[in-house]
Amino acid sequence: MAEISARYIRFADTEAHGRSPLYEELARAVAGDRETLGFLSTLPDVKRQPNLLLAAVRHLFGTPTGWNEFRQVLQANADAIRSLMLERSTQTNEPGRCATLLPVLARLPQPLALLEVGTSAGLCLMPDLYSYDYGRKAIRAPAMAAEPPVFRCSASETTPMPAAAPQVVWRAGLDLSPIDASDPSQVAWLETLVWPEQTARLANLRAAVKIAATVKPRVLKGDLRGSDLVRLCSEAPKDATLVVFHTAVLDYVSDPADREAFAEQVMRLSPYWVSNEFPRVFPCIATCAGKSRPPGRFLLSVNGSPVAWTDPHGASLEWIADVA
Repeated sequence: MAEISARYIRFADTEAHGRSPLYEELARAVAGDRETLGFLSTLPDVKRQPNLLLAAVRHLFGTPTGWNEFRQVLQANADAIRSLMLERSTQTNEPGRCATLLPVLARLPQPLALLEVGTSAGLCLMPDLYSYDYGRKAIRAPAMAAEPPVFRCSASETTPMPAAAPQVVWRAGLDLSPIDASDPSQVAWLETLVWPEQTARLANLRAAVKIAATVKPRVLKGDLRGSDLVRLCSEAPKDATLVVFHTAVLDYVSDPADREAFAEQVMRLSPYWVSNEFPRVFPCIATCAGKSRPPGRFLLSVNGSPVAWTDPHGASLEWIADVA
């Protein structure tokens, strides 16, 4: 149980701290509670994530006021919570991450064919349909029936600001358990994955879901480790630049060999591979990013070369690559 405890402490220290006081409190309390750790130890490793436990309790019983209420709810409803955790996954389809991807996507040869691995509801497949505010630069979405979300992102001075959103002519996604943006019950789970204090994130998620329900980005059920990715890549238009990308997905592929095999396959299939993951996912890429690693940040890379440290929810971007 020590490993589970350390996982929750790490979540509290590097992910929840400064972003969600409630989640930080709950994660620290879980880390020190033998009964809750025992409950988690009965689950497969991939189902022990803090986000999954916290979201499952909130989804079924509402947001607790603090640790005492959380613990009481868990003790009284352990079977129902366990069942939901086994059924669901942390498909945090955070469209705000598009703000950190945009400076990379806008620099690639246009137009683009986007293929996202671990796409959930496909909300990150529509970077060209959102508005962005980088402080010194704003990009407006095209006119649509649904009001687009506005993603605010604090970008470092060296970040190459895109002149406009990328031109996307084809988009498709792959996921083990796709979410239908037009299904209220599935969308409700996505909403629960937004942390309790983050009302702006929730509003932007809902706005993005409305666009997805209209655009209906193509999302297929499949495994990134199988032939599904190969088939999808082959369907991309030849006169567009294929970009295979993922954010906060490969961390859930536990075997490092599987991650490396995936990376090698993508580099064979696509001229551009964009990865936005915790640095522990690809240690070799992280080594190239230098010794200074901002805690709780994702490392954004292109074709295996690090370009920026990013906030996991898209709120900030620190460019570290040379700007041509």
